[in-house]
Amino acid sequence: MVHGNRFLHVVAGLLMLGLSGATKKETVKNNSGVQPAGQCGTWVKEPEGGLFTSPNYPNKYPPERECIYIIEAPPRQCIDLFFDEKYSIEPSWECKFDHIEVRDGPFGFSPIIGRYCGQQNPPYIRSSGRYLWIKFVADGELEAMGFSASYNFTADPDFKDVGVPKPLPFCEFEMGGPEGIIESQQITKDGKALQTEAVDCKWYIRAPPRSKIYLRFLDYEMQNSNECKRNFVAVYDGSSSVEDLRNKFCSTVANDVMLVSALGVVRMWADEGSRKSRFRILFTTFQEPPCEADTFFCHSNMCINNTLVCNGIQNCVYPWDENHCKEKRKANILDNLNNTNSTIIGITCCIVLILLVISVIVQIKQPRKKYILRREDFDPTMFQEVFQEPPHYELCTLRSAPATSADLAELAEDFESYHKLRRASSRCIHEHHCGSSQLPSNKGSRTNLSAREATAAILTDLPPQPMRPLPPQTNRRNILVMRHTYSQEAADACDLDDDLEDVPTTSHRLSRHEKAVQRQNVI
Repeated sequence: MVHGNRFLHVVAGLLMLGLSGATKKETVKNNSGVQPAGQCGTWVKEPEGGLFTSPNYPNKYPPERECIYIIEAPPRQCIDLFFDEKYSIEPSWECKFDHIEVRDGPFGFSPIIGRYCGQQNPPYIRSSGRYLWIKFVADGELEAMGFSASYNFTADPDFKDVGVPKPLPFCEFEMGGPEGIIESQQITKDGKALQTEAVDCKWYIRAPPRSKIYLRFLDYEMQNSNECKRNFVAVYDGSSSVEDLRNKFCSTVANDVMLVSALGVVRMWADEGSRKSRFRILFTTFQEPPCEADTFFCHSNMCINNTLVCNGIQNCVYPWDENHCKEKRKANILDNLNNTNSTIIGITCCIVLILLVISVIVQIKQPRKKYILRREDFDPTMFQEVFQEPPHYELCTLRSAPATSADLAELAEDFESYHKLRRASSRCIHEHHCGSSQLPSNKGSRTNLSAREATAAILTDLPPQPMRPLPPQTNRRNILVMRHTYSQEAADACDLDDDLEDVPTTSHRLSRHEKAVQRQNVI
């Protein structure tokens, strides 16, 4: 009998050791939990599943009770849930009173699978992901036996082509202090995992006693947005158990989180194809008012350490700790610039730069005339002739016809007659106006008078110049040429080419002399 009792003690010890070993294993693979702990029946966790019941099962459950059970499967696995046939919950229309509610996810706002009550046990349920959220509610009347449910983990069909997942590397971090930065880059920097490995990392933030933790996301991006099975960032308040899960982010936006305990856990899951997912979180430990002497009041029910004030980082929910920092140091030009001034300066610089580029392009595209005077082509006599004698302009009418020597001879005679007439007229006019300085005034007047009569007689005796008939009109062009010369000889006639037929010349000076002679005749 004694040996039998000893044998029983040995068996009991082995069972206890086995249970303790199973407990150690479940802490890694079975992260399921219940709230409130100790008041919601029994929960047996195993590496590949578990079992949980309503309070006092199989006896009647107590009134006024609400229990939440959250089941979490390992990565790339889902959950199969079965309810035992010994099942009884107060029946009601649409299960508005006592009931069991099951949701596909880790939160009370996850998609609902069903709400159950009555005498018929719920059907078999499979989750679409790693989580199931189950709530049992009992009002103050008509209690019943309750329920017993078992679950196990099975491979997720979405990852059947991937095969058996490789063992995940150990990846945990310890953080502390009044503030700190948590970022996904720490995984590769600290050598926790390779860039090609799937990771399930946790950051434990430990605040001083009676303190709380404020988490503010500085950067967040999931490589596979809205695919929580492949990547997510989760925040736990109090422990890393699923019942303490506060938020889970796997979409495009992550919100700040305020934790109420002194222990916070940030968890990141990313499979091999989601390792480009990243996040960066600033954590700040704080206490509730009244604030102590070495703390700063943030006007948002937060008292932070004085060392965090004016450190260039916003540690309060609102930037009270950075608002009046410019008054504590000498203001510079950058402090006086606001967003409006910076925008105006930027736009002005851009406009000036654009105009400068346009002007350069126009200068490059526009043809420019370059006047280059080479030293060997410089002729000083040309400039002397220009400045010593003003230029003369002769108006010549050119007609395209064969040139003859007779016409050129007539032209020479016309010029000779004109020069004689000009010399005679100039002499007479000069004697008339100036007179002789050696004669008396009364004699000089007679001499001038006789000279004027002689000039008139000469002009009268000149035979009239026969007018040459105009050549017949031809279909050939008449060319009006303005000839520019710089010598006195060139002013008397126009130098014509040999292949021009007839070049009658009219001079501006000829017309002036004829008018002078006419005025003299009138006098």
